[in-house]
Amino acid sequence: MEQEALSSLIQTARQAGMAACEVCLLLSPRSCTRCPRCGNPLHSRKPGSISRTSALLIAALILYFPANLLPMTTVVTLGQAQSDTILSGVIYFLQTGSWPIAILIFIASILVPLLKIGILGYLLISVKRGSTFRPVDRTRLYRLTELVGRWSMLDIFVVTVLVALVNLGAIASIQAGPGALFFAAVVVITMAAAMTFDPRLIWDRCSREKSDAG
Repeated sequence: MEQEALSSLIQTARQAGMAACEVCLLLSPRSCTRCPRCGNPLHSRKPGSISRTSALLIAALILYFPANLLPMTTVVTLGQAQSDTILSGVIYFLQTGSWPIAILIFIASILVPLLKIGILGYLLISVKRGSTFRPVDRTRLYRLTELVGRWSMLDIFVVTVLVALVNLGAIASIQAGPGALFFAAVVVITMAAAMTFDPRLIWDRCSREKSDAG
């Protein structure tokens, strides 16, 4: 009973007529258009969060297919060129017995970007439908996308290092394929989608229903 009474007294900044600055986190009255400390524009919620995140996710999903179908690298050895996609690289490492490397590349380069798109898509749909289902777990899913998003650049990092190190002219060289550009675009766009999504939207419907119930 005491916990319920305490929760009924707790207000969000938006309910109290305040807005938090996204830069310095200072709480200011919503009547202010700019933060009095750093001058950043004040918004109780990120403007156009749903539409911007939706557009970025659609773009990432479209680019995901050429990123995995086009060659990531082209290895030239004694005049003979061999191109490999991300998946063919995973298969190569599996066939040569390098299971840890194959699993790492599969998770970081194939599974993680797809999971990020799927999780952010689910969060967008749940917010649009005004869902109140397990907001804590949905917030944790959002934090997970932010945490693992940067690790998707592992494949691009490896390609960059190989291109810089293996350059022996006509004997052997490694060149970045078109798939690397599409893959880098997918990673950057999904990271931007996670940044434009406002997780506070997950809690708005819950707070509204609690206020109506009170």
